Amino acid sequence: MSISNITVFMPSVLTLIGIPGLESVQCWIGIPFCAMYLIAMFGNSLLLIIIRSHRSLHEPMYIFIGMLGVTDIALATTIMPKMLGIFWFHVPEIYFDFCLLQMWLIHTFQGIESGILLTMALDRYVAIYYPLRYGAIFTHQLVYQIGAGIALRAAILVAPCLVLIKCRFQFYHTTIISHSYCEHMAIVKLAAENVRVNKIYGLFVAFAVAGFDMIFITLSYIQIFFTVFRLPQKEARWKAFNTCIAHICVFLQFYLLAFFSFFTHRFGAHVPPYIHILFSSLYLLVPPFLNPLVYGAKTKQIRIHVVKMLCS
Repeated sequence: MSISNITVFMPSVLTLIGIPGLESVQCWIGIPFCAMYLIAMFGNSLLLIIIRSHRSLHEPMYIFIGMLGVTDIALATTIMPKMLGIFWFHVPEIYFDFCLLQMWLIHTFQGIESGILLTMALDRYVAIYYPLRYGAIFTHQLVYQIGAGIALRAAILVAPCLVLIKCRFQFYHTTIISHSYCEHMAIVKLAAENVRVNKIYGLFVAFAVAGFDMIFITLSYIQIFFTVFRLPQKEARWKAFNTCIAHICVFLQFYLLAFFSFFTHRFGAHVPPYIHILFSSLYLLVPPFLNPLVYGAKTKQIRIHVVKMLCS
C-alpha cells in the first residue's frame, strides 16, 4: 500500500481541538461542564461516605450504589481535567500513549457502569422474586466477586482496542482529533491504513457489553413488574415497585444517552459535528452528575442520612 507524503509516522503527540465549530465559545461551555463535574464529585463522595459510615447500609443494594459512585468519580475525572485544559487554558496537546490510556479508561469505566446496572437489576429481581432467600443468595463475598468480575470483563474486552491501534497503525493522515477527549473511533479515523478490523471490534465490544447488559436488564425488570403486579395488597405493590424507581431512572438516563450518542455518530451524517461532540461529552458527564441526585432523592435510607448529615 502506498503512503502519501502528508501522512505522519507513529506520532508521539496528538492535538484535541475540543468542540469543532464552537472553539470561540468553549471557555463559556466549560463553566456548566465544570459545575456538573464538581456536583458529581461532591454528590458521589457524599454517597460513599454515608454508605461507608452506616452499618445499616452495608447491604448488597447500597454496596452496588457505592460501586457505581466510585465508577462515576473515576469516569468523570478521566475526561474533565483535560477537557477543561482545552476549553480554558488552550492546552490541546496530549501524548499518544496518554491518549490511548484515556481511551481505555473511558471505555472500561463505561463497561463497568453498564455491568453494575445489570447487577443492580438482578439484585432487585432476586429481592422481589425470592425475598426469603435474598440474604443467602447475595452474600457480601458474592457481591465483591461480582464487582471484580465486572471490572475484569470491561478491562479485558477493551484492551484489544489498544493493541490493535498500537500494533496495526503506523501511518496517520493527521494528528488532530476533532473531539474533546480520546474516543476510540475518533482515534481510528486518524489512521491512513485499513481500519475495518478496529471498527468491527469496537462495535463488537459495544454490543457485547452494553447490548448484552441492556437485554438482561430489560428482561429482569419485565419479570419484576409481573411479580409486583401479582402482589395482593396495593401497599405491598407500591413498596416493592418504589425500591426499583431509582434504578430505573439511572438505567434509562445511561442507556438512552448512550444509544442517542451512538446513533448520531453512526447515522447522523447531516448533523453538525459540534452536536456529536456535545452529546458524546454529556453522555459521559450526565450520569455521574445525576446518579447521586437520583439516589439521594428516591432512596429513603440514603435521603434520611443525607438530611441528618447536612443539618447537623
